[in-house]
Amino acid sequence: MVNDKIYMDYAATTPVDPRVMEAMQPYFTERFGNSATLYSVGQEADKVLEDCRRKVAKLLGAKPSEILFTSGGTESDNLALKGVAFARGKGHIVTSKIEHHAVLHPAEWLEKRGFSVTYLPVDRYGTVSPESVEKAVREDTILVSVMHGNNEIGTLEPIEEIGKICRKKGVPFHTDAVQTVGKVPVNLKHVDLLSSSGHKLYGPKGVGIIFIREGTKIDPLLHGGGHEHGMRSGTENIAGIVGYTKALELAMKEMKTDTRKLLGYRKKLVDGLSRIPDCWLNGHPDKRLPGNVHFCFKFIEGESLILLLDQKGIEASTGSACSSKSLEPSHVLTAIGLKPEEAHGSLRLTMGRFTKEGDVDRVLEVLPGVVDRLRQISPLKK
Repeated sequence: MVNDKIYMDYAATTPVDPRVMEAMQPYFTERFGNSATLYSVGQEADKVLEDCRRKVAKLLGAKPSEILFTSGGTESDNLALKGVAFARGKGHIVTSKIEHHAVLHPAEWLEKRGFSVTYLPVDRYGTVSPESVEKAVREDTILVSVMHGNNEIGTLEPIEEIGKICRKKGVPFHTDAVQTVGKVPVNLKHVDLLSSSGHKLYGPKGVGIIFIREGTKIDPLLHGGGHEHGMRSGTENIAGIVGYTKALELAMKEMKTDTRKLLGYRKKLVDGLSRIPDCWLNGHPDKRLPGNVHFCFKFIEGESLILLLDQKGIEASTGSACSSKSLEPSHVLTAIGLKPEEAHGSLRLTMGRFTKEGDVDRVLEVLPGVVDRLRQISPLKK
């Protein structure tokens, strides 16, 4: 429960862990230095910056030189796609139809500038087939980008298998791991570029990282003072970087405990909601993020469902595009084969570190009645 409401939207953002806040606090006041300056407070900031880089690298199994701090997942995704494209000048990119818009929109932008892009289909669970990746790679392919965990339906993609194919083909592989870093194990062995964001793992907003494997050809998007090894100019957000690092440390340390708890809550939610008539679980039943539950309910609109739940003190989100002020249904849900009217009746419940079993019980107590009420007045039900 957050702010006296039951918060069920951890996939959107997480509250900052108090331990992270405590670690960050000095860097807003007495330890406020610019890491590029030569005097003591600046040099202290530079030391903290590099200490954080080493810690993050060790936690992820990378070299410190392969970790760059960014403003978050969107910047990291854009740097991966555009940076590789700019370095090559032309070529072909392979991605999937269910990527976050931070990948899809840069891909579309690059298409308008002469690059070609293949958007791979997924199966009914939202899984990208490694075989489809292998078939899609061409002589002129410069990058494959497939997310690790889907932000809507929670499906975990076979990135190890996809990475092996890319390595065999000599093509760099990028994965958007914003939803997975700190929540499930992430192996960089077959990954060349990886995106992560602080506010998805109980750290602050506005900070993230990109892992860029040594030797990967990539150009910077931002030019200026040559920060982050010349790859990302701009004065480093030391407080945010300290927060990201502390959040990642805690997430890695507590992953097994958090996962065990969340898997229990997830099963309880899925079992309970499955008793509601005319509904179904979206995403893979097992290979999914531990705290993700995504259902579709026939004959109702997701936006109305979210608003009524909010009145009952439950904060959740919908996979329909109503919540994003668009008339189009979720591209993820249509990609797994749902009709637009089915996609608009979706509900995403995502849990996290501060979720309690009582929160789950309350959702199961309230949701069936809300669904029934909406169906009684629905023009969709004949």
